[in-house]
Formats: sequence, structure tokens, C-alpha cells
Amino acid sequence: MIMQTLTLEKEVEKRNETITGAEAVILSLLAEGTDTIFGYPGGAIMPIYDALYGYLDRIHHVLTRHEQGAIHAGQGFARVSGKPGVVFATSGPGATNLITGLADAKIDSTPLVCITGQVPFSMLGTDAFQETDVISLSMPVTKWNFQVTKPEEIPAAIAKAFYIATSGRPGPVLLDITKDAQFATFSFDYKKCQGFRSYNPKPAVDIEKIKEAAELINNAKRPYLLFGQGVILSHAEKELAAFVEKTGIPAAWTILGLSALPTDHPLNVGMLGMHGNYGPNKLTNECDVLIAVGMRFDDRVTGKVDTYARQAKVIHLEIDPAEIDKNIQTEVAVLGDAKESLQLLNEYCHANEHAEWLERFHEYSRIEYDKVIRDELNPTKEGLTMGEVIRRVNDLTDGDAVVVTDVGQHQMVACRYAHFKKSKSNITSGGLGTMGFCLPAALGAKLGAPEREVVAVIGDGGFQMTIQELGTIFQTQAAVKIIILNNEFLGMVRQWQQLFFDKRYSSTELVNPDFVTVCHGFGVEATRVSKREHLDDSLKVMFEHDGPYLLEVVVEKEDNVFPMVPSGASVDEIRLE
Repeated sequence: MIMQTLTLEKEVEKRNETITGAEAVILSLLAEGTDTIFGYPGGAIMPIYDALYGYLDRIHHVLTRHEQGAIHAGQGFARVSGKPGVVFATSGPGATNLITGLADAKIDSTPLVCITGQVPFSMLGTDAFQETDVISLSMPVTKWNFQVTKPEEIPAAIAKAFYIATSGRPGPVLLDITKDAQFATFSFDYKKCQGFRSYNPKPAVDIEKIKEAAELINNAKRPYLLFGQGVILSHAEKELAAFVEKTGIPAAWTILGLSALPTDHPLNVGMLGMHGNYGPNKLTNECDVLIAVGMRFDDRVTGKVDTYARQAKVIHLEIDPAEIDKNIQTEVAVLGDAKESLQLLNEYCHANEHAEWLERFHEYSRIEYDKVIRDELNPTKEGLTMGEVIRRVNDLTDGDAVVVTDVGQHQMVACRYAHFKKSKSNITSGGLGTMGFCLPAALGAKLGAPEREVVAVIGDGGFQMTIQELGTIFQTQAAVKIIILNNEFLGMVRQWQQLFFDKRYSSTELVNPDFVTVCHGFGVEATRVSKREHLDDSLKVMFEHDGPYLLEVVVEKEDNVFPMVPSGASVDEIRLE
């Protein structure tokens, strides 16, 4: 509240005053409630950084060690806080280093406002030093982008950027501001964007479609609900729980939907997709009505599309019309915000129970436990497993932690076995599958939710892609707890090579550095554990440490993640071994 008051006072002070474009950037960000920026300075954005210097009492700037680290940190911040991540980078390589994060944020619907510096307007197109056409480069991986060449354009462009990034289906936007526009002066005035022509981010829910969907649900014998991140983005967690509890419908989640419904909820039947749970995949092809809420039927969820839920009438609740019938044909499509759609649907659906149908999921769960889970969580083998590490993290955090994962076997294990009580607790790279995401995203998550325990679960491969962000963690002293599950392989690729390429382990075995020594060099406390009898004490030391801490856990080199739907197979062809 104090920060907001100061921001408004400052805005009023500067309204209609003549200021530079660079200062207008900072004032506009303050007017939008920005209190944290992740970035890396350079020549073309130096005027904005100079203006920022006068506002460091109001905005915390996090100097990352690479622009990719900045944008992934912005993603982690946005995903836990619900506020857009704000990222600064300079022109040329600074801007191009944002592209991976922009693509990741676009496909995972993460709100970001990225601001890049650019060479002066008169030098555009001349191949000037550090000039790159970032607008053309970023167009496919942003929700909107715009090049600012005059200072007068800055307030409206930033207002529009925040509105687009956060409304409807969220996503990243990018503003590229020429250096002369940053230096030039104009009479500043800021108005928040409330909408504009041709952009309808929140379609009105059609009540007739709600009634059609409710009729199908009320008459269903084997209804099944799938929920994705759209539930979290629309703040529809309570509405989802109320709906499944009233109707008695089993509900399964995508990896980005994980934590929208508590893990231990009696109607939460588990994880969808390639390494999801046995029952949720098998029974997709036995349900008679399939209700999808805020998810996009990604290929990792559907497997072979031609055989996916062919017997079912599909109801799709979705805010983005582009996702309707894109991959899976629907019987009833309900366009609109998931919160509003679920509220209305709940009014028209009858109270019901589906005990026999729910028991089918429990039967498959028992099979999966006997074939896979028991040995993963309570192993008899000498070496440590990834699953037992996650189980102990659950025990020590009581399901209250934010778990940030990278991409690979450890990601699937963490998503399968981590327990969550609160929403916005599972932060991972879903659609793009970006190795290197975890470490900076965990930093951003901790800064976005400083009151919560943040645990980064990461593989030895992905850790080394953005290992330099240990420097940022040391400088900020963000108390991130980092667990490296080290199997000395690019584990997921190795698993595929074992199963489908006759164990030809081509370029997947890693010769790693001494991670503990590396961490100590960065000023981060660290230790290594390889014995089961030392695991509990090592985890306790990590969680009790006041500040950032890294625990390297040496796990079995050639363990595989099961169940698994082979690429190109139907979801009901899921393998347990």
C-alpha cells in the first residue's frame, strides 16, 4: 500500500511535466505497480538504466548473469505472484538472448513485459553496432510487440503492453525502444489501458452452450475432467473444486495444471500425459464424456490423436478460440474465462456420484503402485532414486513448498510425486521444454513469493545450462534450496536411447564438474550425498540453512521413468516397464 501511494504521488508529480523518454519508461512501470525488474544493461538501453537509478528505492532491479536468466526469472516471478514479469535487455545479442524465454512464455501463457533498447532511429537498417531486428525475430513468440521511435509513444505503448500481457490468455509482449526516443523529452501523461478495438480477450460465456454441456454431464455414466493451467490463470481453483465435488467427476491434470486442485483431493486421480499416471491415461479411452478445462490438448497429453477419446463426447472450456477444435474435435465448446464458465456450469449440473467409475481409477492406481511406485519411493536397490528424494522433500515441507523443475526425468518424477496443498506451487517449462529454465525461474519465484519455501529440483544437464545464475542468487541472497538429481546423463534422452535405439548412448553421458566446489566459488553453501542413510540429515541441513543452499544427490545412473506412453502411441498403450 505504501509503495502504491508513493507511485501514484510520483505519477501525479510528473504528470504533464517535460521528461525524457527513459524516465517515462520508469514512471509508466511504476504506474502499473512494477516493483521488480530482471535485466542486464548495455549501450542501447543505458538511458533507461540511468533513469532507473533515481527510483531504486521503489523498484528492485535484479542483475542476472545472462539475459536468458533474466527472462526465466521473470517467468518464475510471474507464475507464483500472478503479476507480469518485467525484463530489461539491450539491443543485438541482449535482445536475441530473450528469444528462448519469450517462446517458453508464449506457449506456457506466462505474462511478461520485456523492454529492449535499440539503436537510434536514424541508424535502423544500417547494420549498426549491436543492431538486430528484434521485432521480426520476436513476432512469432510474443503475444504483441512494438517498436517505439518517439518518446510520446512510450506511455501508451507500456499501458497497452501490460493490458495485452495480462488479459485473456496471458503471454509475453516486447517493446523495442530506440535510443534517441529514450533521450528525447516530451510532456508526460499516463493512462492505463482498458481495452482497444479488435481485441476481445475475455469472450462472454454463452449460456446456451453451458446448458448443452450440463445436459451431457448430467446424463453421463463415465464423465472425466481434465484441467490445465487455465484454471490457475483465471483464479478458478475454488470453482473447480466445487464443480468436481458436486458432480463426483474424477479429475486429472496437465503438468501446468498441477496444484490447482490439492494433490490429496479424493477426486484428484493424477497426472495426464506421456509419463502420467496409469489410470488417467488408460481410462481416457473409456469415458463417455470428457470435460477439458483450461488446457489445450497438447500432444504429450493426447498421444496418437486419431485414437484419443474417440468414444467420448468432448466438452472444452477455453478462453482462447484458437484452441477450440485445433487438436481434438469438440461436441460442445464453451468460450470464456474458466472461473465464470465453471460457476455457471455448476449451477446447471446435478449433484451426483460416480463411485464405480472412480473405483476404476483406484484399481489402476493400485496396479501402478505395485509395478512402479513402490520401488521408486521405497527402493531396495543400493543407489538412491529420484522418487525417494521427492518423497522426503514432501515429508519435510508438508506440501507447502513451491517446487520449480527443469526439463527431463527429474521433472517428470517431481511432477508425479510432489505433493501440493496450494495453487501456484508447481513451476516448470511445459510446452517448450526448456533446459536451463529451473535455476533462474526458482530465483524469480523466491522473489515473487519470499514468504514461501522454494525448492529447485534440477538435473545435472539443465543445471549447467544456466549455472552462472548462481552468481545472481549469491548477490540477491535469495534463499532458494537447490537439489541436483545427478545421474551423470542427459537422462530422458538416454532413456529413449535405451528403449528405442538399442542402448546406443550417443552423446548423452556427462562428465560433470565438482558441483559443490563450483557452488562454493559462487559463495553458495553446498554439499553432496550419495548414501541413503545420509539423505534425511542432508535435506534437513539444507532446509534449516538461512540462505541459498545446494544439495547434490547422486542417484542411479540408468533408472527410467515409468509409466510411459511411447511416441506415436495411443494413451491406452501406456507402458509400466
